[in-house]
Amino acid sequence: MTEVGERVSARRLLALAIPALGVLAAEPLYVLVDTAVVGHLGAVQLAGLALGGTLFTLISSQLTFLTYGTTARTARLHGAGRRTEAVAEGVQATWLGVSVGVVLLLAAQVLAVPVAELLAGPGPVADAAGRWLRIALCGAPLVLITMAGNGWMRGVQDTVRPLRYVLIGNGLSAVLCPVLVYPVGWGLEGSAVANLIGQSLAATLFVRALVVERAPLRPDLATMRAQLGLGRDLVLRTLAFQVCFLSATSVAARTGAETAAAHQVVWQLWSFLSLVLDSLAIAAQSLVGAALGAGSAQRAKGVARQVSWYGLAFGVLLAAVFASLAWVLPGVFTSDQAVLAVIGQAWWFFVLQQPVAGVVFALDGVFLGAADAAFLRTATILSAVIGYLPMIWLSLAFGWGLVGIWTGLTLFMVLRLVTLLWRLRSGRWAVVGAVRGEPAAA
Repeated sequence: MTEVGERVSARRLLALAIPALGVLAAEPLYVLVDTAVVGHLGAVQLAGLALGGTLFTLISSQLTFLTYGTTARTARLHGAGRRTEAVAEGVQATWLGVSVGVVLLLAAQVLAVPVAELLAGPGPVADAAGRWLRIALCGAPLVLITMAGNGWMRGVQDTVRPLRYVLIGNGLSAVLCPVLVYPVGWGLEGSAVANLIGQSLAATLFVRALVVERAPLRPDLATMRAQLGLGRDLVLRTLAFQVCFLSATSVAARTGAETAAAHQVVWQLWSFLSLVLDSLAIAAQSLVGAALGAGSAQRAKGVARQVSWYGLAFGVLLAAVFASLAWVLPGVFTSDQAVLAVIGQAWWFFVLQQPVAGVVFALDGVFLGAADAAFLRTATILSAVIGYLPMIWLSLAFGWGLVGIWTGLTLFMVLRLVTLLWRLRSGRWAVVGAVRGEPAAA
């Protein structure tokens, strides 16, 4: 148990976590609106949006280090009382985002259609996806500015303004999308333009927030190189997740239509709850980074244990809720009896994983806040290679279906839990200093 002085109040945790949850949920909610609007254009346009949107998400998910890595570095400086330097990390992350975004923008103009054709085969769906992606990736620098903005603001423990900026941007996109698609007559391309306009507004608000802080706005290559070093480990970690999740979807699809549909229903619920649990991880990241930046390893360890218990309690609550909904909720997503019969094979794995996931996501936030990205990278890759991937492909070879796939996911989560708890107990992650490895101020 931690001493009273080392704890943070539940109110403080929620004050950071709830707005962060809003930011995490804003994009999936906008995608639902976009899908509903485009869905009335026809099957080709909807399929093009699905393919283009998937590619856009895969690209952007590999660059989330601009958010999580920036939070880790900024939180330490904020905890050390060096706010100007903390905000300067946000400036450099923004420059880095613009640089990477411009490269993606230019690459999209050449590669969008060929990549879409590689995945879907030549034809109208690939053409539609390519056209949408070319416009959407014009917003790559804007999206990455927003990621960097979320990162530094979380680091200085301000999660309210990012929520406001993202909601304003996505709200504008949601209003413009049906107007540009139908009355203006731009069709699928109108969806991409609406998204681009909303991203422009959100990015402008984040840039304005940097300017009013009066931090130096010049590019600093040394800081950007340091950010990329941390980013490399986070990118590899994210890549391990993507390989596992895409493999599971592929095996489910190869097993049969009912299996693929059932996996999609349960997987989307799992993904949604991961956003809910990740909001607690964001709060943990900010608080742990600040504690280490202030030179208090003991406080960081106390927060780590505290949020782990909160994550466990939250996971148990979610497990109880979804266990009680087992005979009701699946029917909301499909009325196909064959699919409903298969959903039951994955449902109880999904339910029983929630307490494990609650602790895992909380500790992810702890170690991200400690900038312990190299350990997270190694633990995630080993858990994937030992637990998840073998079970997924054995499921295809031996016809184990969803039982095998979700056994693999469960092994993956349990192995991650074991490695994270081992790391927590070791205490080696709690390196104090305004920058990891730099001695704390006296």
